[in-house]
Amino acid sequence: MSQLPDQPGNRRAEARFIILAVAAGILTGTVGSFFHLVIDRLLRWPEVLTHHLNGAVLVAAAAVITMCITVASVYIVRRYAPEAGGSGVQEIEGAMSNLRTVHWRRVLPVKFLTGIAALSSGLVLGREGPTIHIGASLSAAITGFFKVSDVERRGLLGAGAAAGLACAFNAPLAAVLFIIEETHSQFPYTFRTYMGVIAAAFFSTVMTEVIGGTAPDFSMSVPAPALALLPAFVLLGCVLGAVGVSLNAALMAVSGFVIRMHKHVPFLMPALIGLAVGAMFILFPRAVTGGENVIVMMAREHLALSALLGLAVLRYISMVASYSTGTPGGIFAPMLALAICIGLAFGTSLEGLLPAGTAVPLAFGIAAMGGLFSASVRAPIVGVALTLELTGAYTMTMPLIATCLTANLIAQWLGGHPIYEQLLERTLAQAGVHPERMPKKRSGTGIA
Repeated sequence: MSQLPDQPGNRRAEARFIILAVAAGILTGTVGSFFHLVIDRLLRWPEVLTHHLNGAVLVAAAAVITMCITVASVYIVRRYAPEAGGSGVQEIEGAMSNLRTVHWRRVLPVKFLTGIAALSSGLVLGREGPTIHIGASLSAAITGFFKVSDVERRGLLGAGAAAGLACAFNAPLAAVLFIIEETHSQFPYTFRTYMGVIAAAFFSTVMTEVIGGTAPDFSMSVPAPALALLPAFVLLGCVLGAVGVSLNAALMAVSGFVIRMHKHVPFLMPALIGLAVGAMFILFPRAVTGGENVIVMMAREHLALSALLGLAVLRYISMVASYSTGTPGGIFAPMLALAICIGLAFGTSLEGLLPAGTAVPLAFGIAAMGGLFSASVRAPIVGVALTLELTGAYTMTMPLIATCLTANLIAQWLGGHPIYEQLLERTLAQAGVHPERMPKKRSGTGIA
């Protein structure tokens, strides 16, 4: 980790910066928590609809509702704040590199309102992208009111992003590691900026727990897998490495296609995707939404191998299609939901090959959550920490490391690139900024 010389100053200057980071954390934790609570409440609309309609009429009504919300969200984003579309992580990385500007006055209201609309409509998008962007935008607002240096401004953007991730998953350690591993090329490391990230993540999590509860989002418990099973987790990592590269390629290709289509037939693709997702919300509810509830249900139930594979295919397609619409929404949560389907299917298939009780499918489901994240985002340390904090399954530390390490290596050897690096390069190209100016992740692992 490179260390930049800190700005001349004294303890008062450092204390002032930490206070600003704490303020960013408190604001992000508060706004992000209510963002989540509103989405949770609005996601119940299909239940209300079933009390009044049924059959084909119910499916058609749900399809039209999601279509209208999707098109309206895309219109508002494109009209008022184009940078608010998608997850926003690439925008923050660009801003920390001084290649993008965080227009917080327009991003905050658009990201908050259309994020709620898109995520509650049933689109397969995560809450973490919007909360990361919201957190960094709140930090940008703070820097607009207080005079700070360029290093401090960039440091506060990182602190706000960490606060947003900590709020989304109630995972402060993973949030800090995300800044270290994912944004190492952009984040200005000094004593005060590093401490600011930790303080922001901590206080954001405090507010999240005060407002939303203290338990891990996906509490799970499994016995520690035997060391003899570690080769099986390595094999799972190989599968996830290939899936991660494929998923990144699909996200880039389909979203690029939708962007090109919009120039010829505006809003056609978001409308069609909204129709399909809305219908699936009634017909196959586990194949849509961000997947938080799906993960919990999958961990408790024992589905057949064919059902797991079918659900994995549906969620893969619906995730790629939903992200391509251009509404606000992240990819972490949908990726975790897809991963647990793959991991459970892998573990279920092993049950017939190993002695009874040797292979626990849920253990492979948990490991897959970190593995697919590592293969796509290319941040294996964050993949391990995030999965452990989300599930509370600390018995899975060794299998998780084996899975994440292998998935990251396979993704690298297959020629895959980190998803946010690809998204940022495209964003800069669309803005007329040469991508080669952006700091590169030379190893593809998040560590230069």
